[in-house]
Amino acid sequence: MSQQPISRFTVPDIADMPDDIRTRILKVQEKSGFVPNVFLVLARRPDEFRAFFAYHDALMDKPGNLTKAEREMIVVATSSANQCQYCVIAHGAILRIRAKNSLIADQIAINYRKADVTDRQKAMLDFAMKVALEAYTVDDADIETLNAHGFNEEDIWDICAIAAFFGMSNRLANVTNMRPNEEFYMLGRS
Repeated sequence: MSQQPISRFTVPDIADMPDDIRTRILKVQEKSGFVPNVFLVLARRPDEFRAFFAYHDALMDKPGNLTKAEREMIVVATSSANQCQYCVIAHGAILRIRAKNSLIADQIAINYRKADVTDRQKAMLDFAMKVALEAYTVDDADIETLNAHGFNEEDIWDICAIAAFFGMSNRLANVTNMRPNEEFYMLGRS
């Protein structure tokens, strides 16, 4: 087990956290068997923790035409482009589990264009990457391409919002030097 700190910033003890945050973290620990480091690192700023996870949940847990696996594909692809080790490793694990595919997260993290995804998913990831890296170039042709693949206005908003939200998350994870939990590396691999 690594002896490296999980962040370059001070991380509060769970016992010292506000009740609502401590309760949420303990529920995650009960469900997964460990506490993902993102919860501990972000808990140092309780109001921001609450806002972050409220928006995260609104984007990632909602019903819609994008599957939960497709939402994770967006996170893995854009986080790879942003060189965010934490999010690629953590959301790669979630993607493997949600897609029931032990190879897909690695494929998407390395080069989504060569991954075993559908043409629809490739169009989704092309757009997410454009949002992540050069949103100022998005134009009507991008929307028309997505429409041709069956994405409606709400789906396109979701793709954009997920890519944008995780751009912010990637930057926080990189600046804090957030380390992925070792447990994430093997999840969904067998």
